[in-house]
Amino acid sequence: MPVVNRIAEFSSEMTAWRQHLHTIPELEFECYETAAYVAERLREFGVDELHEGIAKTGMVAIINGRGDGPTIGLRADMDALPITEDTGLDYASHNPGKMHACGHDGHTTMLLGAARYLAETRNFKGRVALIFQPAEEEGGGAGVMVDEGIMDRFDITQVFGLHNDPGNPVGSFYTTAGPIMAAVDTFDIHIQGVGGHGALPHQTKDPVMAACGIAQAIQTIVSRNHYAVEDLVVSVTQIHAGTVNNVIPDTAYLNGTVRTFDPSVQKMVIERMEQIVQGQAASYGVEARLDYQIGYPATVNDADKSAFAADVAREVSGAERVVDDMGRDMGAEDFSYMLQSRPGAYLFLGQGDGPSLHHPKYNFNDEIAPVGASFFARLVEKAQPLG
Repeated sequence: MPVVNRIAEFSSEMTAWRQHLHTIPELEFECYETAAYVAERLREFGVDELHEGIAKTGMVAIINGRGDGPTIGLRADMDALPITEDTGLDYASHNPGKMHACGHDGHTTMLLGAARYLAETRNFKGRVALIFQPAEEEGGGAGVMVDEGIMDRFDITQVFGLHNDPGNPVGSFYTTAGPIMAAVDTFDIHIQGVGGHGALPHQTKDPVMAACGIAQAIQTIVSRNHYAVEDLVVSVTQIHAGTVNNVIPDTAYLNGTVRTFDPSVQKMVIERMEQIVQGQAASYGVEARLDYQIGYPATVNDADKSAFAADVAREVSGAERVVDDMGRDMGAEDFSYMLQSRPGAYLFLGQGDGPSLHHPKYNFNDEIAPVGASFFARLVEKAQPLG
């Protein structure tokens, strides 16, 4: 079965929705204009219930099927990134320094397309809960919505999410059973030394050398403290110190990210990083403080739900365009909180060649919006069929 015919009929309208959303990117929980636009569309479609103001600007729309049955949850993220757009599009961002560089405008559009179709046809039992979520990029909006009780409040029994995937063929689907994306943590290391003249380093306690030593030593966590066949990333992504060429500064700062799948590995990283920071600080005669922030947990697909979702994807795109054993990705996703609360699955949808996610030239491919909407719609109809 290809793209649902009815969804194909209003695909040009979906393009208009998406391109409008692209002009009004908003960050984190501040998705007021975006949420208002989404709510207006949902009311036009005739959803049965619309619950707004969840996680500040998130919402859940309910569409009733025909007859009693469970409630299936479908989720789209709405927030953008603090990136200055460089696409030259006539519908480029109107909000300076903000951009839909991850395709959340497209995710929202795909779920809106499914909402319109499902509200028209209602070829399913029970209910569908359409979850429009803020703050995926920063703030863990999915976790906030779960904490505010959406799973119990709306009796959601299973939940599914979808993300566009540049670099893979248009309309192809990718997923896997079990862990699909990593847990993400952040660390900050603050070093206090004693500055002085660059020509007289013996009179200083140099935080720059300590920062270099710490940055190098941290890499031994992966290479010497970790079993090589398990997935782990420790990356130092920022080092800041100094102002001019002939002054040794008083302070230095490091920042980075840690990606894991196993909580025991995460625990080991935290312990070793603290030991390394304090040990290196002592060896250079400086003081150092590690601030380690545990972030989104690993995104773990339910095996049965991911197999079911892959079957639905095959109906939409064809068996040859679906990979159901893609393996793990070291990226992170706050949909993980929803999958901790309910069984479900997360999938990627290929959108063809072009700039990668989080790039200032990125743009969502409108060609895949009807594919994603059809996937969501058929997911509901097959999970909760009539008769």
